[in-house]
Amino acid sequence: MAKADLRVTITLECTSCTLHSADKKSTGISRYTTRKNKHNTPIRLELKKFCPYCYKHTLHGEIKK
Repeated sequence: MAKADLRVTITLECTSCTLHSADKKSTGISRYTTRKNKHNTPIRLELKKFCPYCYKHTLHGEIKK
């Protein structure tokens, strides 16, 4: 028998775009979706991903849905 569904779908959002969104410098916010295991990774996930609005690799952090 399989245990309860531990893998969840999460959304990663660019942290530098959200900081500059109040200044209206960026045209949008970069978001990625991925899956993680809640049992192995209980803390919020942060990965370096490419942001097409900043045109560079930036830190993307997990957000609530």
